[in-house]
Amino acid sequence: MKAIVLKSFGGPESFELCDVPKPVPQAGQVLVRVHATSINPLDYQVRRGDYPDLVPLPAITGHDVSGVVEAVGAGVTAYAPGDEVWYTPQIFEGQGSYAEYHVAAESIVGRKPAALSHLEAASLSLVGGTAWEALVARAGLRVGESILIHGGAGGVGHVAIQLAKATGARVLTTVREANFAFAREMGADVVIDYEKEDYIDAVLRATDGRGVDVVFDTIGGDALSRSPDALAQLGRVVSIVDIAQPQNLIQAWGKNAAYHFVFTRQNRGKLDELSALVAQGRLRPHVGAVYALADVPAAHARLESRNNGVRGKIAIEVAPA
Repeated sequence: MKAIVLKSFGGPESFELCDVPKPVPQAGQVLVRVHATSINPLDYQVRRGDYPDLVPLPAITGHDVSGVVEAVGAGVTAYAPGDEVWYTPQIFEGQGSYAEYHVAAESIVGRKPAALSHLEAASLSLVGGTAWEALVARAGLRVGESILIHGGAGGVGHVAIQLAKATGARVLTTVREANFAFAREMGADVVIDYEKEDYIDAVLRATDGRGVDVVFDTIGGDALSRSPDALAQLGRVVSIVDIAQPQNLIQAWGKNAAYHFVFTRQNRGKLDELSALVAQGRLRPHVGAVYALADVPAAHARLESRNNGVRGKIAIEVAPA
């Protein structure tokens, strides 16, 4: 089978399109013909060498799968050949999704939402699971609360806006002015141009000085240390970004704030919850660009570019549906 193989840590040129053996499903596993995958910040972090001890080289990386079951291993009862499925491969455990075939444990695989194409499903599995765990499982976002989502036009951000609205929350988000219409289309109630205005001033103005109940950090930088200034009392901050260096969180103490750090875990339950929202018409990923499997290096380079012009996700078409 064809696969994109990471031969060394570094830039996008570190990838190579190779012929590798097709995997064989073992007991409790399904073999999936991959129709689509997508690109995430985690992917380029792995590629450049942020987790060298966890990714032995050469490696097939990638963290989203949407495809069709080709074969099943002994003991598999939930799926049969021909079933359309989607999932996030176990992160740092075995082969990733930049390949024509992938094997996965039956327990982490879900049935692909019928309303989504393979490109759309592959653009939702990791970011959707991450946003669900951050907002629902960790922050406990409730009806009537307010949330500030940093980076609302991004892969995780645009899904988080939709999840927050489905929860019944009031959504504020930071985006460039060029993405105002897109953020509002996703469901944002208040859009803030972070290039032209301090987001803390904008949040306090939009909440009559109270602040928001939850801040969701998808961008890093000084978001952790500054976010308490935008929080209401007993607010919560949830971050999915690695902390590059220690930050002073003394402002959080005065707000009785809670901090949650999320590295998403794989399970079928989150996929089923997301599928239900898709079926209800309350959630849909936005595919901002599509590349072929051989063009994964170019897709990586584009996602890493600060002004890449992409809203939502960059998807990879592995096999036409």
